[in-house]
Formats: sequence, structure tokens, C-alpha cells
Amino acid sequence: MIGSLKGKIELKTDKLLILDVQGVGYRIFCSSATLEQLGGQGQEAKIFTHLYIRENLSDLYGFMSFEELEFFETLISVSGIGPKAALSVMMLASVETLKQAIASGQKTILTKVSGIGQRTAERIILELRDKVSASVAGIQQLSSESEVIDALIGLGYTNHQVREALKQIPSKVKKVEDRVKQALKLLGK
Repeated sequence: MIGSLKGKIELKTDKLLILDVQGVGYRIFCSSATLEQLGGQGQEAKIFTHLYIRENLSDLYGFMSFEELEFFETLISVSGIGPKAALSVMMLASVETLKQAIASGQKTILTKVSGIGQRTAERIILELRDKVSASVAGIQQLSSESEVIDALIGLGYTNHQVREALKQIPSKVKKVEDRVKQALKLLGK
């Protein structure tokens, strides 16, 4: 319904903010990480939002990035996890760290949230492991690729030279060290 809001910050506390959008103040619950990234009172802000409606309650939850919003919506899709619990989970660590924890079955990070015990943590992992595993693999692949690029640029090659060399390396070569060696062979020709 309400995908994002852009306006001036009217009030900011440790759990929420009130965003004035053309004279209407929206109360938006946010993670501490989101609140830290926002400016102070009177400054412009754009927030991606999720509208949570239940019987006699409607709340807005806000996030700095669309990725955070998607992860929040994934968390609340788990039976027994409401928006407050999902927001508390997201306050523990970055989205990438939480996805890696879920993909690798680490329930200890999830049980740090008040109200999430062993069973609920296991349910989160069971229901979300497959959903987050693909994106974690993609993040790790991008991370290793950027390490290779940084290493080669550090050796004096241009970004264009490095990217052309990386295109020629077979995808079966996964290790950063091996990719750097292969790229150096190609660049040395």
C-alpha cells in the first residue's frame, strides 16, 4: 500500500520516527541501524515502508534500503514472527550477517532476541534457509570477485584490463588466489 515515504523528520526516538510528508505526520517504527543513518530533526529523509494491518491496529515499519524491507517481509512470513520480533532480529546484525546465520543454521544469533527461543529460531531457519541460501551464495560470489578486482588494481592494472581478464577465467575457478593467478597469467601475455 505505502511503499515509501519522503519528507522531513519531525521527531526521532530510539525506536521510531515521525516523518512529516506534506503536513501529515507518519509514525514509522525503525531499526536502530536505520535511525542512525537518518539525519536529525528537520532534515529530509526517504524511507521504504511496510504497512502492517491487523484488526484494530495499523503500523508502519521503515527501512533505509529495499533489501532491508524485503528481508523484514521474509521474516514476518514465518509463523509466529510478528513485525516487532522481526524488527528486533534486524537490530542484531546486518541483513547479510543474518542471512548467513540462517543459511548456516546458527540459531544462537536469533535466540538473543527476547521472545525468540530455540523452537522459534529453528522454525525461522527451517522456513527461510532455502530462501536466503541463494542470495548468500550470490553475496559471497560478489565479495570474492571484488577481492580479485581490488588485488589486481592494487598491482597497477586498470579496471578495464582486470574485467576483460576476469571474463576469460573459467567459472569453475572459485578461489580468490586461483582467480588472481589466472588473471595475472592472462594480463602478462
